[in-house]
Parts: sequence; structure tokens; C-alpha cells
Amino acid sequence: MVIKKIDCNFSVCQLKDISAVDMNNSEFFFLGKTDEELSLVCSTASVPTSVIKREDGWKAFRIEGTLDFSLIGILSKIASLLADNNISIFAISTFNTDYVLTRTDNYARALDLLERAGYQII
Repeated sequence: MVIKKIDCNFSVCQLKDISAVDMNNSEFFFLGKTDEELSLVCSTASVPTSVIKREDGWKAFRIEGTLDFSLIGILSKIASLLADNNISIFAISTFNTDYVLTRTDNYARALDLLERAGYQII
């Protein structure tokens, strides 16, 4: 399986509303809305002004390719490997694939662990 590093610093935010979110000037925006909150993951440089809370200091990688919905355990294996090595993750799934964020200080070690486990890192 191929893991692609993403050359970007990320922030995880809780928003009041989406009016200040500019989705046109950044490659990555992950927006989630529930009955309890409105969350945004975006490049740190693109954090809008309407944040309630924010956590900076995240890096990300994605599982390359389009993952069929019938595939089982791909994210679980990565999460388990990293958890077994005391690395927490913030996972985001899209229609095509999964993205995994780790704290910046754990990012290189996470990628090294994945590579030693047989994942190809690009």
C-alpha cells in the first residue's frame, strides 16, 4: 500500500459558522457539521477568523489511490500500528480515500513506522 506525504501544516478548528471559510484558496478543506458542532480541518495558513477553538501543529498523509467501499481494515491497521507506538491520529475519510493526521512532532516517526511495516512512502 502506498502512503503519500502531504507537504502542508494543518489546523483542526471548531467554528461558529462557515461564512469566513474560503475554500477556493487552499487545496485541503475538510468540513464536518453535526447537531452539536461545526468542525474544519484546513491548512494552518487558511484558518478563518470565525474560530471558537483551534489546534495547530498537525501534519498529514493519505492512502494513495481510490479505496473501494468493500475494503476492510485499511485505516484500522494504520491506526493500530501507530497506537501501539503511542502516536495518536486524527482520521478523515473522503469518498475516494482516507487521510491521517498526526501531531507534527510524531509525523516523521509515524512515517518511519509505516515504512518499516511495509508501506511505501512517497
